[in-house]
Amino acid sequence: MHDIHFATIAIIAANVLVSFKGFNDTSFFDRYKFGIAQIKAGQKERMVTSGFLHVDIAHLFFNLFTLYFFANVVIAWFGPGKFIGIYFISLVAGSLLALFFHKNEPYYSAVGASGAVTGILYAAILLQPDMDLMLMFIPIPIPAYVLGIGYLLYSIYGMKSRLGNIGHTAHFGGAIGGYLTTLIFMPELFLTETLMVVLLAIPIVILFIMEKTGKI
Repeated sequence: MHDIHFATIAIIAANVLVSFKGFNDTSFFDRYKFGIAQIKAGQKERMVTSGFLHVDIAHLFFNLFTLYFFANVVIAWFGPGKFIGIYFISLVAGSLLALFFHKNEPYYSAVGASGAVTGILYAAILLQPDMDLMLMFIPIPIPAYVLGIGYLLYSIYGMKSRLGNIGHTAHFGGAIGGYLTTLIFMPELFLTETLMVVLLAIPIVILFIMEKTGKI
């Protein structure tokens, strides 16, 4: 296990505190979750606050466990300030994409740090694409970029089929936020990791082509 940076601890603590408040206070949870109708009515803060609420402890644990494993990669490359920047940009990007795709669904709601965490995951993959990742149900190492591309394609499928009670749109938006912000912070990746930049962009291009052609 690696040491955990204070910036990661701060984000984890904020998620735990806000989530546990939401677990025990339904009115608080309802007031700050992501909701299309409420955001359109002017409660824009929900686009950020919803990212610190979770439906239960398992949901909270999975997101923070994923954050723990990839945060240090981003911090090692960029430092804690830009790491926090990527986290919040990804959170907002996830909310914006959810708002875009569900704008005509006034009762659509969502919570969770998944968009922000997915942004950190994709930043880490772009920075260190030669990482090998192990999944619990697949006992062999998987290259990080394969997981990244596969997960975005799965998210497109989930968005199209409304698969499960999962915020696929926020996950995808968070990934886009992490991807673009990493390239802004380190544009030399266009030269040093050209193939990875192109490969990770393919699912993003597919999504917006499908949206433009009405297939999603």
